[in-house]
Amino acid sequence: MFLQEYTYNNPTEVTTHHRTPQGDQDPGAVRTVTYDQYGQCPHKTRGGKFCRSIVVTLVMAISLMAGGSMQAEPTQRSLSLEEAIALARTQSVDAAVALSQLKSAYWQYRTYRAELLPEVDFTATIPAYHKQYASYMNDQGSFSFVRNNYLEMSGTLSVIQNIWLTGGTLSLNTSLDFMRQLDGVKYNRFMSIPVALTLNQPLFAANNLKWDRKIEPERYREATARFLSQTEEVALAAINQYFSLLMAMETRAIALQNYDNAAKLYEVAKEKREIGQISKNDLLQMELNLINAQSTLTDAESTYKSCMFTLRSFLGIEDEVELVPVIPAAPQMLEVAYQEALERALENNKFAHNIRRRQLEADYQVAKAKGNLRQINLFAQVGYTGTGTEFNQAYNPLKDNQIVEVGFSIPILDWGKRRGQVKVAESNRQVVESQIRQETQNFNQDLFILVERFNNQLQQLQLATRADTISQRRYQTNVETYMIGRLSTLDLNDSQLSKDEARKQYVNQLYMYWYYLYQLRSLTLWDFASNSGIDADIDLIVRQ
Repeated sequence: MFLQEYTYNNPTEVTTHHRTPQGDQDPGAVRTVTYDQYGQCPHKTRGGKFCRSIVVTLVMAISLMAGGSMQAEPTQRSLSLEEAIALARTQSVDAAVALSQLKSAYWQYRTYRAELLPEVDFTATIPAYHKQYASYMNDQGSFSFVRNNYLEMSGTLSVIQNIWLTGGTLSLNTSLDFMRQLDGVKYNRFMSIPVALTLNQPLFAANNLKWDRKIEPERYREATARFLSQTEEVALAAINQYFSLLMAMETRAIALQNYDNAAKLYEVAKEKREIGQISKNDLLQMELNLINAQSTLTDAESTYKSCMFTLRSFLGIEDEVELVPVIPAAPQMLEVAYQEALERALENNKFAHNIRRRQLEADYQVAKAKGNLRQINLFAQVGYTGTGTEFNQAYNPLKDNQIVEVGFSIPILDWGKRRGQVKVAESNRQVVESQIRQETQNFNQDLFILVERFNNQLQQLQLATRADTISQRRYQTNVETYMIGRLSTLDLNDSQLSKDEARKQYVNQLYMYWYYLYQLRSLTLWDFASNSGIDADIDLIVRQ
């Protein structure tokens, strides 16, 4: 076994002393080998080979150490509250869900609008081939089966328009039918309807189109208001996680400061104990404070990393980035009047559109149930038709083609089923109206409480700011006083706890201010700071 000893004489020379292994001529001899500035051993001996292996080992170790130090460290990124909110509105999963819901409501509304416009349809059968047996009734009334073998084709072009005023359907049609007999006497037949105007109108039934014109726009306004509210709720979620990280960072900073102070005070306490200025109990108390401070620091580090991971995931930021939240500046003086907030909420909030839509839907169900008491339909068609064995004969000459049908279904005895359906619809409407009144009352009450809390929060924040400043000064003064032996350990601990609590209370009051502000924005869709509405180009958003 080699016992190695290194002596560094100068930057270009390394002298190595080592004992030779057993089996050499002089087992106890010490061999000295000198390397030049290039790490080469000038002696072509067994010891020289060993020296080269040492140099190689040193080079590899230094390379590994250098490589470890060159690993990329997490990059820090300063993040303000406004930046966090902007990132959340564009990159968070909650924002993507809100956008998907908006697109669904948008296309549903577009579908409703399309139903009010003319629709052009073309239907055709090209071709239809039949080779089969069909029943045939003779003149005597008996039946027999005859063989058919023919080819037919047909096509119809229609322009259909829903009549929202009456709930009927008006269509303009043109069609052409062709038939060719393939067995027996072979022949071609054409039949044309160059123009036909058709009306299909239900009488006394609920006008579905008329009700849709009332309900669907309200549903779409509710969806757009919900999207805008959800964007503010995304901002609220960003505020929650941002201040969670900020509180964790402040808690970690407090824990680190307390640990450093506890370590210094413990060293001072040991010196005072040696000269008899403090008791053994005080020394043990300072040691216990140091242990508690170290435990608190460990917990604070863990909480800080957890909050960091949560915020990064929410904002869609890479894991290699270490976010450093910035404490928001002191907010501006702002006071909101309840009556103004209520007016904005009833005008813009999704809740206002929701209660109007539900009221309309309840009225529609009652009207539909009453319309089902009797069903009367009118069908009328006016136009021309022609037939012939040639294509041009199907259009010349033309004959009138009129159809008028009035069908009705009136129950004679249904044991009160339809009347019961009307009563159920009316009862459901009363339930909806009662729910709407209760929800409106709760909404107004919650909005009033929120406005009061927001108006009071700025004063609470100012008080917390003042308390934080005072507690910091008091703690620093008590530390200096304790160092000269004029303050007890209990008083020092009390000032430390007060200082920590005041700092946390300041951050919490700052969080509550921004939380109440964005909650007001979400309910009213109004920016009270700029006195302007919260709006967006919905068409542009859904087409992105």
